[in-house]
Amino acid sequence: MPEYLQFPGDAYPLGATWNGKGVNFALYAENATAVDLCFFDHEHAENETVRISIQERSHQIWHAYIPDINPGQLYGYRVYGPYKPCLGHRFNGNKVLLDPYAKAIAGNIKWDESLFGYQLGAEELDLSFSETDNAAFVPKSVVIDPTYDWEDDQHPKTDYHQTVIYELHVKGFTKTHPDIPEHLRGTYAGLAHPVAIDYLKNLGVTAVELMPVHQFISDHHLEEKGLNNYWGYNTIGFFAPDSRYASSDIRGEQVKEFKDMVKALHQAGIEVILDVVYNHTGEGNELGPTLSFKGIDNCSYYRLEQNKRYYTDYTGTGNTLNSMLPNVLRFMMDSLRYWILEMHVDGFRFDLASTLARELHEVNRLSAFFDIIHQDPVISQVKLIAEPWDVGEGGYQVGKFPPDWAEWNGMYRDVMRDYWRGNPNMLGEFAQRFLGSPDLYEEDYRRPTASINFITAHDGFTLHDLVSYNHKHNEANLDDNTDGEDHNKSWNCGVEGETDDQEINNLRMQQKRNFLATLFLSQGIPMLVSGDEIGKTQFGNNNTYCQDNELSWLNWESADQSLLNFTRELIQLRLNHPSLRRRKWFNGQEVGEDGIKDIAWFTPDGNPMKRHNWEKDFARSIGIYFHGEGIQSKGPMGEDILDNHFFIIFNAHYEELNYKLPKADYGNKWRKILDTASGEISKNELELYAAAENLKVSGRSVLVLKSE
Repeated sequence: MPEYLQFPGDAYPLGATWNGKGVNFALYAENATAVDLCFFDHEHAENETVRISIQERSHQIWHAYIPDINPGQLYGYRVYGPYKPCLGHRFNGNKVLLDPYAKAIAGNIKWDESLFGYQLGAEELDLSFSETDNAAFVPKSVVIDPTYDWEDDQHPKTDYHQTVIYELHVKGFTKTHPDIPEHLRGTYAGLAHPVAIDYLKNLGVTAVELMPVHQFISDHHLEEKGLNNYWGYNTIGFFAPDSRYASSDIRGEQVKEFKDMVKALHQAGIEVILDVVYNHTGEGNELGPTLSFKGIDNCSYYRLEQNKRYYTDYTGTGNTLNSMLPNVLRFMMDSLRYWILEMHVDGFRFDLASTLARELHEVNRLSAFFDIIHQDPVISQVKLIAEPWDVGEGGYQVGKFPPDWAEWNGMYRDVMRDYWRGNPNMLGEFAQRFLGSPDLYEEDYRRPTASINFITAHDGFTLHDLVSYNHKHNEANLDDNTDGEDHNKSWNCGVEGETDDQEINNLRMQQKRNFLATLFLSQGIPMLVSGDEIGKTQFGNNNTYCQDNELSWLNWESADQSLLNFTRELIQLRLNHPSLRRRKWFNGQEVGEDGIKDIAWFTPDGNPMKRHNWEKDFARSIGIYFHGEGIQSKGPMGEDILDNHFFIIFNAHYEELNYKLPKADYGNKWRKILDTASGEISKNELELYAAAENLKVSGRSVLVLKSE
C-alpha cells in the first residue's frame, strides 16, 4: 500500500475539503473509540489501497489533513467502538461507511449479507455481530473539486404570489422525450437541455420542484422482486446529487452537471426547489443495513426507544433522525446551506415535515429545527415548504407551521375532489379552500400563499386516472398488499378504466379542465404535477414508487396537445391578472365609492348568497365576484394594483343551469374568457354579456367572465 503523510487538519468544515494541495477530512463520531480513513481505487474494490488511523480528535470530531489527495479520490470510514445494540451502539469496524458529508457518491449498493452489522439468519438477530467485510458491496464517498464558474447566475427570487410550481422527476420527465439526445435522457443534463427548458418556459411554470435527488438507496426487498426505489425517498447522502441522474460516469461529475442544470433553469427564470427527506435515512430499523450513520454513531443520529435497541419510527421507514440533538441539527443546517450556497437551489419541500418538529413525542411548531431555520440568514431567505404530516400520533399539522413557511394543503386536494365528484354540503368548504384556506392560516398572520394548492401529487392518481378510475389497480407493485378503501376520492365518470365511449371520454376531458381551472383560479400557490397537462396515465396505479419504467415516465408521443394548450393559456391567465393571485386576504370590505365589496358570492338567480344558501346540502353551484380595485397589496414602487373585475361560475351539478349575472353595480359588460365545457379560453374573442343578463352554464363546468 502507498503511504500518505497525516497532519492534524481541522475539525471544520466536516466532510472532505480539497484545497488544491490535499484534503481535510473531518467526521463527527462522539462515541467512537477509533476511526480509520480508507482510500479505494474503484467503487466496489474488495480492499482499500490505504488505511489511515486518524489521530486527531476535537469536540467529538475526528480529523486529519492528507496532502497529495485530489478530486476523484474514493474514500470511506471504518469506525470502532462498542457493539451493544441494547445501549444504542452499533459500531463495527468490519464495515466501510459513507461519509455523511460526502459531496458525491460513486456506485450503488450491491446487496449482500456483509452490508449488515449483524449476522443474517442468526437466532439472536441484530444482537449478533458480523465479521464479514462489506468493502466490495458498498458505494464510496468521492472527493470533489468545488470550483465552478457560475458566471452571472442569479436566483430568480419569484414572489410567492407569482409562483407556479411544477413537480417533476428528473428521470421520468425526460426519459422518453424524442427531441432530447438519447444519452441525455433521464439526467440532469436532459432537464437542462433547451428542449426541456423551452417546454417549461412555454408552459408558464416559475419553479420546478424536483422529487428527491439526494443520493438514495433502492430497498433490498424491491430489488429481490426486480423492482427498485424510483421516487427516491430513501436518502443516504444528504450533500450528494444522485449519480444515477448524471449523464457522465466520471467520479464527481454529477456535481458539475447538477450545477449546469440549475444555471440553465435560472437563465430561463425558473427556480429550483428540492424535495428533501431529512426525517429518516435509508438504513431502516434494527434489522436494516449499516451503511453510514448507524455505524458512525447510531445513538447520536437516530431517535431510539427506551430500550435503545429499537428505533422510534414516525416515518413508516424504520427510523427517524433525531432533530432534537445539536449534531443532527448542525448536519441538517449544513446540508441545507450547502445546497443554497454551493448548488444555488431556491428552496425546499420537506417530506414528512411534522417529524422534524417533534420535541420528545409531540409536534411543536417552536421546535429547535424551526428556531434555527428562522434565525439562519441563508436558509430563512429561500422558499420553505412543508409536507405537514407524518405517520406518528398527532402528526397531521396542516395550518400549524411558522409564518414564513408554505404547506402542501391536503385539505384543498380532498375538498376539490369531493366537490367535482358531486358530494353534498360542499359549498362552504369549497369557498374556504378556493380563497387560500383562511380558516387554516389567517389567524397566525400568514397569507394565502401559505397554501400550496394541488389536485394531484406524485403520490396517488394522475389527473387522467382521477377521472377514469374508482379503484386503484396496482398489480404492477409486487409488494403492494394494501386492502380496503382506496381514499383517492376519484370518480370514473361511469366506466372503470379506459373506454371507447366518446361521451364518457368527453366528460373526463371536461372534468380534467374543471380541476385545472379550479387549481389556477384559486388563491394560494398552485402546484401542477408533471404530465397532468398532457394526459399522463398510470392505468389506475396510485403508487408507482417502485416503478422505474414506462408506467411512471412521461409518454411524450401520446401527449394530449389540446389539454396542454388549455393548461398553458390557463397559467397565463393567472399570471396576467393580479386578482387571481393576491398576496393578501379578501377582507369583505367595501371598495371605493361604488359600495361594492372586494368579493361577493351569488346564487344562480343573480342574488347575493345568504346564510341559508350555504347550508343547502344539494347546492353545487356558485358565482364569485372579484373586485379588480379591491387588491389590498401595493406594487414594488408603492403603486396601487388594479385589475379587471372577474365573475367566476363553478357548477358541479350534472345539469345545465341558467345563471343571471349581477346587476350593473358590479359591472356593465362581461366578456366570457373561459369555458371548461367547450375548452375555450381566450382574452377577448368569446361572447359578450350585459349586466343582469341570463346565460347558460353547462353541467359540470367552470365559466370565467372578465369586465370590459
